[in-house]
Amino acid sequence: MTILSPDLVWWITVIDLPALTGLFWMIWKTRQDGEAALTRLRLTLDHRSEQFREALNAFKLEVAKTYASQTDLRALEARLVDHLLRIEAKLDATALKAESLLGPKPRND
Repeated sequence: MTILSPDLVWWITVIDLPALTGLFWMIWKTRQDGEAALTRLRLTLDHRSEQFREALNAFKLEVAKTYASQTDLRALEARLVDHLLRIEAKLDATALKAESLLGPKPRND
């Protein structure tokens, strides 16, 4: 008596080997598809990261070209303050002249 009976050999040959082959092929195909998808995702991510870096660099360049520096803003603020002080002095002088023309104000004590 042999360990492998004809029925067992038939079962292994007809059912088990094709089923195991199909399972092996499915696992191999799934792994290949997963690796291909991962490669595509990695390439897409690298491409979009590069686009993001380029856009950020372009924005930084635009900011450097169009926005004023702090020294320019300080100089502008100083000019504005000086001008406002001159206006205030002129208004004070005009108010004093008007007061002298009208005479002293009567007190309401």
